[in-house]
Amino acid sequence: MMRRMETLLVTLPTSLLLFCCFLLFVLFGHLPAAGIELPVPVRVGVIINLASATGKRLQTSIRMAVEDYYSMHPNSSTRVELHFRHSPGDAIAAISAAEELVTDTQVHAVIGPETPAEAEFVATVGSRAHIPVLSYSSTATPISASGTPFLVRTCADDSFLAAPIADILGSFAWRGAVLVHEDSSCGGYSIVPALVDVGVAIDCRVALPVDASDDRLDAVLYRTMSRTTTRVFVTNLSPSMARRMFRRAKKAGMMSEGYVWIATAGGQGDEDRLSADDIDAMQGVVIVRPHVRPTIQANNFAARFTARLSKEVAGSQEIHGPSLPLLWAYDTAWAVAAAAEAAEISGPAATSSTGVSAAGETLLKVVLDTTFDGLAGKFRLVDRQLQMPAYEIVNVVADGMRTVGFWTEHSRISHDITPSSRKGLKQIIWPGEQLEQSRAAKVWAVSPNGRELVVSVPVKHGFNQFVDVSDDSITGRPRITGYCIDVFDAVMKALPSPVSYQYVPFNGSSDSYDQLVRLVPQQKADVVVGDVTITSSRMGEVDYTMPFTESGWSMVVAVQTGRSTSMFFFLKPLTASLWLASFAFFVFTGFVVWVIEHRINPEFRGTPLQQLGLIFYYAFSTLVFAHREKLESNLSRFVVIIWVFVVLILTSSYTASLTSMLTVQQLEPMVTDVKELIRRGDYVGYQEGSFMPSELKKMNFDESKLRVYSTPEQYAEALSKGSSNGGVAAIFDEIPYLKLFLSQYCDGYAMVGPIYKDAGFGFVFPKGSPMTPDVSRAIVSLTEGDDMALIERKWFGDPGACDSQGSSMGTSSLSFWSFSGLFLVTGVASGLMLVVNLATFVYRERRELSAAEPGGRSMSLRRLRAWLQHYDRKDTRSPSFTQWKNDGSARNGVEAEETGATKGESIRDFTTPAARSLGGSGDSDIAAAASSPSPGEEVANSASTFFEQRMEEAAVLSKEIQATSAPYGEASLKSLFN
Repeated sequence: MMRRMETLLVTLPTSLLLFCCFLLFVLFGHLPAAGIELPVPVRVGVIINLASATGKRLQTSIRMAVEDYYSMHPNSSTRVELHFRHSPGDAIAAISAAEELVTDTQVHAVIGPETPAEAEFVATVGSRAHIPVLSYSSTATPISASGTPFLVRTCADDSFLAAPIADILGSFAWRGAVLVHEDSSCGGYSIVPALVDVGVAIDCRVALPVDASDDRLDAVLYRTMSRTTTRVFVTNLSPSMARRMFRRAKKAGMMSEGYVWIATAGGQGDEDRLSADDIDAMQGVVIVRPHVRPTIQANNFAARFTARLSKEVAGSQEIHGPSLPLLWAYDTAWAVAAAAEAAEISGPAATSSTGVSAAGETLLKVVLDTTFDGLAGKFRLVDRQLQMPAYEIVNVVADGMRTVGFWTEHSRISHDITPSSRKGLKQIIWPGEQLEQSRAAKVWAVSPNGRELVVSVPVKHGFNQFVDVSDDSITGRPRITGYCIDVFDAVMKALPSPVSYQYVPFNGSSDSYDQLVRLVPQQKADVVVGDVTITSSRMGEVDYTMPFTESGWSMVVAVQTGRSTSMFFFLKPLTASLWLASFAFFVFTGFVVWVIEHRINPEFRGTPLQQLGLIFYYAFSTLVFAHREKLESNLSRFVVIIWVFVVLILTSSYTASLTSMLTVQQLEPMVTDVKELIRRGDYVGYQEGSFMPSELKKMNFDESKLRVYSTPEQYAEALSKGSSNGGVAAIFDEIPYLKLFLSQYCDGYAMVGPIYKDAGFGFVFPKGSPMTPDVSRAIVSLTEGDDMALIERKWFGDPGACDSQGSSMGTSSLSFWSFSGLFLVTGVASGLMLVVNLATFVYRERRELSAAEPGGRSMSLRRLRAWLQHYDRKDTRSPSFTQWKNDGSARNGVEAEETGATKGESIRDFTTPAARSLGGSGDSDIAAAASSPSPGEEVANSASTFFEQRMEEAAVLSKEIQATSAPYGEASLKSLFN
């Protein structure tokens, strides 16, 4: 009885509770019809591997995201319904699950699946049905990106890792690397072009099969190690493949000192907890992964996630927090829930007859515009993919992982994420190193498998100063010396790590060095050392170092000795242009002086022929400073001062050049123009094995006119014979060879003509060899110091030993350009003075010019003639004309009285050139009588009339002088006329 009572008391509350619920349902079951609406269901499909531990963790994370969203937004008008479908990582199963969700369940969106390959196929199904597919795992850009417009990647693209990796390589001056990726459509599709875009040289690509066994991995790794000398590896692998690969790499000895491994986030991926064996195999690896800031929200979720997972999965050993892919999955589900609410979806995802979702495009647009602070950071989509603001750089060490730096687009690599953090990386422990050791400096091997480098050298028959191969009588082995050999040895010693190599002569280099260079791509030699010219055709197959010699090529010719015996040799000191310019300025200067002095100076007047002769005479008389005409104007004096200075320099230069040509022995090149060689059809020579034949053919030389030589002695012999006697007219070769030849044959030969550019000599390495930049830097360091000069002096002697040759070459003629500055000065000065004189004349004579102009205001030939006639008249106001007139009149009168000169004597006086000159400066009657001689009586009558007028003027002037000067006496009057 008591037991029944206890049972009744226990079951009574439960019965009452059920009765109350039934009563409420009966009473209020029709409330929704009264205005209260239930949330609209939004169906979202999730494709994951429900049988795996990772799938279960993802399922829990996505469910928690939806629950957390609606707990924070209880009044939402929509409600996300999750429909999970199983896909064991198979693309066919993923497509089947997607088709079922789209067709049967009619979902509004799809989340997943787990692998990038599955996501690409599911995205194709979603794009066909216009349903957004949100992938938290598709880190690689799909090949058919343009064909999947409804794919939204809520994870970071692998291509974003290229910039941090490039900066890490750049901080250690490593330009090349070996890329290891999975052999799949997404394995290296994104990161390879991204690495190339940021300047990383991919020396080799190693594609690992997705289903490769351990034996297959070993074969691939050993083959890579034997084929490349690069020891820097960049991996982009899935988590499981990365762990297996590093274990096999350690077994192969590739995790030892000298190796560098940089892994992308795939090194941790979904399961970011490494076992003890994984840490042991990956010690020294640097991992670049997206950085997630620790927040209170993320820590709270991690605690709840761990507790819930331990309850939902019986016997689960997962006690650590969620990884980055789980955080991305959480943020993806949250974004779908927020977008469904913002899109105001009002019903199921109804599809048309063509199977296209009606609300898909609207939901996609809202998802792309959705932003919020998620667990993995700021959720923001650009170009349908998530943007990560920062990346973390971690180093795997014995104790686990330690952060060595961060990377952002603004500050690049720094110790911390803060903007003021110290730049660069913290100390990294590379494979095979300990904490106290420094960073690895050597990241390449001297050759695959560590063998000695095979260095091929040419066997030359001449110019052995560059490379000399001889037999050693003691050892019986080839003895290889020379300038190029010493340079290469010095460069190898300057490298940060020792390099073992051996020289191997190549006998086929005498025909063409192209065969010697091809030994490297044919893998018959590791390096080619010698006088090998850098050409663009050869660079297509091999890599060259920086040049270590002077660049360019030219020609050397014979010179002839002798002096010119031409009757016009005196013209040679000046070029024709300088002679013509000098003559022109002589005439111009004389003309300027005549124009300025013509109106004011009686010495610059006369008949037209006299004035023309005066122009030439005066200017050329300055050549020997014999000009005696007195100048009246300061303008003409200034012109003459400048011109005399120019004449002084011209005459001095002419005298010095003529003296040099007459006294110094002349050495003139036999030919100086390449076109002349081609026109005359002369023979020309070149050195065996060089690239000269192809260059000479490009210059239109006939192949039959080319002759090959080997030694400097053959050069000299061929040039001395000449083209017509079995030799050549010129030798074409590179500048180092020509300088060596001229250092041995100073007399009789000269390098002439233009210098054609080339890149010089360089060492040959395989295409993409990591040694090339290091050797180039060593060459530059060697050139900057004194070592290179010592090597050159050892093999080529002291520079400038043949400089005396240049002083014995023929003196060239002086050109117009050498004196163009002087001509410019005198031309400007003369022209300026002429303008000033003419301007002054126009201003002073403006009234007379106006009166003398013919009718009309327009400028005409008559007007110009009137101006010129007025300018031709003497300026009577000039002091020189006034003084000359007075002196001339008094002198004539005194002579007539004292000497009783007859008319015949007077006539003779006035018919002399002096009298005619005097008449030209008197009044118009006197000038007419003196300057217009007539035959017979007309001359006598004119002269008599002229004499009588002059006597009358002299008598009148004498009386005036006696009246005004009586106190002075007769002595004073005589002194006045004298």
